[in-house]
Amino acid sequence: MSTQSPTELAQLYSGTLLALAADIPLTGRLEAPMVSIKERAPLCGSTVTIDMDVEDGRITRFAQDVKACALGQASASVLGRHVLGRTESEILRARDEMTAFLKDNGPVPSEPFEGFEALLPARDFKNRHDSILLALRATCRGFEELKSQRT
Repeated sequence: MSTQSPTELAQLYSGTLLALAADIPLTGRLEAPMVSIKERAPLCGSTVTIDMDVEDGRITRFAQDVKACALGQASASVLGRHVLGRTESEILRARDEMTAFLKDNGPVPSEPFEGFEALLPARDFKNRHDSILLALRATCRGFEELKSQRT
């Protein structure tokens, strides 16, 4: 049984958020990626699988298979718009800033990750935070996996 009122849900699923969810860049899978990572949100069952290649510390190829709610899709959409050319430190910062944005009422993640402000109404829906963070977490894990492959 949902505890959210119809008005709260209407505020949560804004036109901007739904437009992001409907237009996710870099979808699908890569052929022969350097790393593939699947993340799952246990509470809702949403999943995101990312494939990526990294050269000289920057993401050069990226694809994501997103099977998530509209919030997870919108977050993956924002990530997909900015992920190419990013370094591990930039992705880690985006993940940490997004976590603080959702859980601690922190500011919107800084450039180059514009667009996450569409998820502002989701702060109050703590049960949705894991889905929102899936794509960022998977990308961070991708960098970790690549480092472990080199050692």
